[in-house]
Amino acid sequence: MTQTHTAAFLNLSSGVLVLSLTHAQLVIPPSSLVFLYISHCSSLPVAPNLSGSRAGPASASGHSCCSRNYTEVLFVLLCFCFQNKIPGVGFLKIHAPWNVLCREAEFMKLKMPTKKVCPLFSLNSIKKSEFTAPLYPKVEENRVQTEKHLSYPFSREKQHLQFETFILVLVVYEIIKRTKCTKSKYTMGISSLLANGVYTSAYPLHDVSNVENLLYEEWASYSIFYKYQPIGLIRKYFGEKVGLYFAWLGVYTQMLIPAAIVGVIVFLYGCATVDDNIPSMEICDERNNITMCPLCDRACSYWKLTEACGTARASHLFDNTATVFFSIFMALWATMFMEHWKRRQMRLNYIWDLTGFEDEENHPRAEYEFHVMQKNLKKEAASKVRSSQNQTLLTMMSKKAAYSDLLLCSLQIFVTFSIVFGVVLYRISIKTALHMSSTSTFRSNVRATVKTTAAVINLIIIIIMDEIYGVVARWLTVMEVPKTDKSFEERLIFKAFILKFANAFTPIVYLAFFRGRLIGRPGNYFYVIGSYRMEECAHAGCLMELCIQLCITMLGKQLIQNNLFEIGIPKLKKLIRRRKSKRDSKQEEEFHRTLASHEKDHFLNPYVGLNPEYMEMIIQFGMVTLFVASFPLAPLFALLNNVIEIRLDAKKFVTEFRRPIGARAKDIGIWYNLLRGLSKVAVIVNAFVISFTSDFIPRLVYQYVYSPDGTLHGFVNHTLSYFNVTDFQPNTDPLDPLHLGYRVDICRFKDYRDPPWSDTPYELSREFWNILAARLAFVIVFQNVVMLMSDFVDWLIPDIPKDISVQIHKEKNLIVELFMKEEQGRRLLHKRQSNQSPQQPRSRPPSQIIRVV
Repeated sequence: MTQTHTAAFLNLSSGVLVLSLTHAQLVIPPSSLVFLYISHCSSLPVAPNLSGSRAGPASASGHSCCSRNYTEVLFVLLCFCFQNKIPGVGFLKIHAPWNVLCREAEFMKLKMPTKKVCPLFSLNSIKKSEFTAPLYPKVEENRVQTEKHLSYPFSREKQHLQFETFILVLVVYEIIKRTKCTKSKYTMGISSLLANGVYTSAYPLHDVSNVENLLYEEWASYSIFYKYQPIGLIRKYFGEKVGLYFAWLGVYTQMLIPAAIVGVIVFLYGCATVDDNIPSMEICDERNNITMCPLCDRACSYWKLTEACGTARASHLFDNTATVFFSIFMALWATMFMEHWKRRQMRLNYIWDLTGFEDEENHPRAEYEFHVMQKNLKKEAASKVRSSQNQTLLTMMSKKAAYSDLLLCSLQIFVTFSIVFGVVLYRISIKTALHMSSTSTFRSNVRATVKTTAAVINLIIIIIMDEIYGVVARWLTVMEVPKTDKSFEERLIFKAFILKFANAFTPIVYLAFFRGRLIGRPGNYFYVIGSYRMEECAHAGCLMELCIQLCITMLGKQLIQNNLFEIGIPKLKKLIRRRKSKRDSKQEEEFHRTLASHEKDHFLNPYVGLNPEYMEMIIQFGMVTLFVASFPLAPLFALLNNVIEIRLDAKKFVTEFRRPIGARAKDIGIWYNLLRGLSKVAVIVNAFVISFTSDFIPRLVYQYVYSPDGTLHGFVNHTLSYFNVTDFQPNTDPLDPLHLGYRVDICRFKDYRDPPWSDTPYELSREFWNILAARLAFVIVFQNVVMLMSDFVDWLIPDIPKDISVQIHKEKNLIVELFMKEEQGRRLLHKRQSNQSPQQPRSRPPSQIIRVV
C-alpha cells in the first residue's frame, strides 16, 4: 500500500517550533497504520506554519533543549503536527514506518503468530450447545477453532501475520520511552517529558471502526449482563493486562454463584428452624420471669429478658449449626477459586502466546531519573564526584523514606483505631441519652437505633478515609523513589492495601473480637471516660451487630463508593466542563460532532490503571471470606454487585477513559499473593468467629456435658450469673429501681461467674474455663482440618490443564520439526549453489579471463 505523507520532523530551537516539510513515497502495510497522539500545553509552540516560516515565539523554558534533541533522535518516526479546535492545546501524531516496527519487534523479542498452523489436537474448550449458545457474545474470537498459528519471536526472515493494534501502540511507546535526549545525559524518554511538563499527555486513539462498536454492543451494555465477556477481543483492543483483569473478574463472579446459592440455603435454614430453636424460645417465654441487671449506670433500670426476644430470633438466622459447615465450604471455595483461576490463566497464556513470556525489569522511571539528575547536579556544583557515589546517596535516601513510610503507615492505622474508639464513645453516650429520654418510643428502640446509626457513621468514615488513604499511599510511594514502574506499582499496592484493609475491617474486628470482652461485671465495671463504661453485647451475642455492620458496610461501599461514584463523578465532570464552555446541550453536541477523533479522546478521562479496580474487588473478597460465618448472604450481595460492576467497568474503558497503552502481562501480579493470603487468614478468622463470637461452642458444651437430658433446655439459665443488688458501687445503682413494678433483690447478667452466696463470689466459674478450653480446641482443630483439606484440594487439582500441557508439548515438537526442515532446505540450496559454482568462470568475459592468467 503506497501512500504519500507530509512528514513534519520536530526541531525546537530557541523556544521556537521549526517544521521541516518533506514529501516522501513510503510503502506502509495497512497493519502499521496506528498513531500515538502527544498533546502539550500552549506554553510551547505547536501550530504548524505550512509555508515553512517560523511560528510565534514560545516560552523559553528549560525543557526546550531537551525536547529538541529528543525529537531529533526520533527521525525514524513520522510526526504530524497540525492545528485543532481546542484552544491552548496542540497535538503531535506519531506514526511508525514498517521497517521501524519490524526492527523494534525484533529488539523486544515479541512472540508473533506466523502463517504456519498446527491442529488443536485435544484442546477442550467449552462446547456450545443450543442452551448455552445465547450466553456467548457474537464475536469472531468465540468461534471454536480447530487450528492455531505457530508463534515464535519476531524475525523479518519469517512470514508473520500482521501486528495487532495494541502491539503497534506498545512498540511505538517503547521507542519514544527509551529514546534519550542527546544534550541532557540524565533525562530519558517521553516519561521524563511528561513528568517535567513538556507534554501533558500521550495516548493512543480509540478505534472508531467496528471494533469499538462491537465492544460496546457485546460487552459494555447492561442488557447483556447474563453473557460471557469477549475476553479475546478485549485483549486485542486493550492488551493482556486489561484482558487478564476482566478474565479474573469473570472467573470470580462465576465462582460466586455456587457460594451465593449455598449462602441463601444456610439463611433459609435459619429462617425455617427459628421457631424450633430452644434458646430463643426460652428467651421469649414470659413464664421464665428473668430480671436482668441494668445496661448502664443510673439512667438505666432493670429489664426483662423477654425484651431481647426479637434480637435472639434474628441472631439464630446467622448463628446456627449450618453456619459452621458454610465456613468450611467457603474455605474450600476460596481454594477452588484460586485453582480455577490458575488453570484459566494458564489457558489464556497458551492462547495468547505468553507461555514463554518473562516480565523483565523496565527502564528506570522518569521520577527516578529526575532525582538522580538533581543529586548529580548538586554534587557537580560543589565538587566532582563519581556517579556510583551519587547512586548510593539516592539509595540511602530511599531507605530513609522507607522507614518514614513505615512510621507514617503506623500513624495512619492509629488514626483508624482512634476513629473506631470515637464511634464506640458515640454508641455509649447515645445509648445513655436515649435511656434518659422522656419519649417512650426512643426508650423502646435503643438497641436498634444505636446499632444502625453507628454502622452508618462507620460507613461514611470508611468512604472518606479510603480516599484519603489512597492519596497518602501514593505520596509515600513517591517519596521512596522506586527505580522501576514494577517496583513502584507493587509498593503502592501494598501500602494502599494495608491502609484500606485496616480502614474497612477495624470496626468489624472490634465488634467480632473485642466488644463485650472487657466490660467487667455488675458492681465492678470497666470505665473508659468518666462514668461511661464499656459497652456490652446483647444477650444473644454480638453476632447480630456484626452482621448489621457487615451488611451496611458492604452494601454502602458497593452502592456509594464503587457504583455511584464511578457513574456520578464522570457525569459531574462533563457538567462542569459544559458550564465552563458556556454552551447548552445542543451546542455541545454539535461542537463534539465537529471534533476529530484525537480531540474527542482529549476530553476523555485519563487512564489511571487497574489498581483501583483490583483494590475494590480485593476488599470485597475479604468481606465475602473473612467473616462469612456471621453473614452468609455476603456472596449473594457480591454476586449482584459484580454483575453490574463488569458492565460498568466495560463502559468506562470503552466510552469514558482514554485508550491505555497495551501492557503485556502473563498473570495478575501481586494481587494473586494478596488473594492467597486472605484465603488463608479467612480460615483462622472464621474459626475465632464461630468459637468466640457466636454461642456455638457454649451450646455444644452444655448439650453434651451439663444438660440433664442431652438437649438445650435450660441453656439460657446456664449462661446467666446472679448478682445481689446491694453490691452495687455508690452512685451506680438505678435511679428508678421500681421500674418493673416490684422490688428487685437479685438480677442476672450474662457471664460464667460464681453466685454471691458461694465461697468465691463473682469469680470466674469452672464452666467458664471448660468452655474456654473447648473454644481454643475448636480453633486449633478447625484451622488444621480446613487448611489440610484446602491443601489437599490444591494438590489434587493441577495448575496446568492436561489438554494445555499436551498441546504445548506437541507444538514445541512441531516447531522443532519445522526448523529442521528449514535447515535441510538451506543445506540442499547451499549444495546446489556449490555444484554450480565451478561453471561460473566459463561465463566470464574474455578480458577477465586474460587478466586472471
